[in-house]
Amino acid sequence: MAKKLDAKEVELYLLENTNFFLSRESLVSELSFKHDAEGATSLLEMQVRKLRDEQSRLMDMLSGFVSTGKENEELFFKSKNLTLSLIASNDFEEVKKTVESFFEKNFEVDSCFLEALSDPELKELESKTGLDMSKNAIHMGPLSKEKMDAFFSSESVKSAVISVMKLKEGFALLKMGSHEQTKYLGDGDTTFIEYIRDIIVKVLESKEA
Repeated sequence: MAKKLDAKEVELYLLENTNFFLSRESLVSELSFKHDAEGATSLLEMQVRKLRDEQSRLMDMLSGFVSTGKENEELFFKSKNLTLSLIASNDFEEVKKTVESFFEKNFEVDSCFLEALSDPELKELESKTGLDMSKNAIHMGPLSKEKMDAFFSSESVKSAVISVMKLKEGFALLKMGSHEQTKYLGDGDTTFIEYIRDIIVKVLESKEA
């Protein structure tokens, strides 16, 4: 009497012999599986559906890569244009005007200010806000009303990015504010801000030399 195979043995055999159905196509079409929503479904139909789902997932992933690539390319050209404009600036006022205009036009920033501060002024601001205002500090998010008032005159600013820059003489402060509370979040990526900050510092220091 032939040994009766259990489900686990069949599963192991099929895993070890993945070509089993290649010469048994008629068997594939006969196999069916109960599906709660669609009733009986053949093995072939299940494989086709799985392949379609996988294809859809890969297409979505590819679309995401393409979209990210386009965004990075756009960001690169914007950054390049800003850098060239900053290099052509003659003094702090021109750098200030270039930076503020750049962010307001290209990144839909509602309020953007670049201002020069002395060491006492920066320490006073640090005392008012309780925020670390040391070299290269960056603060991002929906700050409290008291902190917002210390940085912006407009009460409509709900979230902000604050970047501290140490210059050869004194400091510079880049402030960007949005009317949207969720525009800038505390856990946001600051890589681009750090890059722009470093460019501004290098340009301003070259003007001081």
